[in-house]
Amino acid sequence: MERMKLVLHYFQSKSESISNVICIILALVSVKLYTSFDFNCPCLPQYNKLYSLGVMIVPPIILFFLGVLVNRHTGIMMDEWLRPVGNRSKNPAVVKYLFSAMLQRAMLAPMVWILVTLLDGKIFICAFSVSVDPALFSGLPNNTGLDVIKVMAKVPCKEDIIFRNSSFRKAVSRYVRCYSQAVGWSILLFLIVLGAIGRLVKPYFDDHAASLQTRYWSNYLDVEQKLFDETCVLHARDFARKCVVQFFEDMREDAVLRLPHPLFVTNPKVEWEDEEEERLHGVSKQEQVDQLLNKWYYNKPELDVTRIAHRPKSCVTWEDRNGKTLYSDV
Repeated sequence: MERMKLVLHYFQSKSESISNVICIILALVSVKLYTSFDFNCPCLPQYNKLYSLGVMIVPPIILFFLGVLVNRHTGIMMDEWLRPVGNRSKNPAVVKYLFSAMLQRAMLAPMVWILVTLLDGKIFICAFSVSVDPALFSGLPNNTGLDVIKVMAKVPCKEDIIFRNSSFRKAVSRYVRCYSQAVGWSILLFLIVLGAIGRLVKPYFDDHAASLQTRYWSNYLDVEQKLFDETCVLHARDFARKCVVQFFEDMREDAVLRLPHPLFVTNPKVEWEDEEEERLHGVSKQEQVDQLLNKWYYNKPELDVTRIAHRPKSCVTWEDRNGKTLYSDV
């Protein structure tokens, strides 16, 4: 149980890890969708290629936009790109970095779908069986009354009666499937080699210090937005509690109960109210909340925390009756 809590805490604190997990899940979902998808080729010359290319292209487009939608980098990138400048200048390098990270993760599931379809070969057979030269194979059914193009369009349909007791369909299917798998493995090899070359060559053409700065400020934007949302949730909870308590306080009848109060007992209600007042940060009206949120959007605070980092600390000195210092609390 403790290990599970540690894993959940890790993923909650690492938005990049969450994005990676979501992209992996989308890739696995794309594989599951393809394996459970019952592909039926229309076996008509005018529709085979159109239908096959639609199955190969449309689902990757859907998966790509779904990956963009669920990626946290998308929201951070758009907020940083569209926000007013205010007190904080925009950094185009950070926006480019977030866009690149979003694009790489969103492309994973579509590429998995395309590679799986090519390695499987059924869609490729349906699309390009008409383009195969039938003279390369023996056993072409020539007693059906159909022209050659219509016969070749029926190759993906193994249940068709014209291919009964004929090895022609299997030979053409194997031929086209070999091409499909060759294209699939070539694309996979190209992507792996391209990634490896990019990883090896990047340090020679990239400013390492600038790259570190870009990664730092992209992470900062993510952390800042999280902290702001968490602070808003805490403020809204305390604001709502104060509003409800105030409503009930106004509705009840005044009643005075007089009891002796020991001198050594502190007032817990005052301490509790002080703690909640501190959480409210002095923002106790709807107009103040709206003004604060409006200021956060139009005038993001500048990236300078010198004032609060070097804020003087209060020192309480305890003295006896004669003014002699006993001890101090900081």
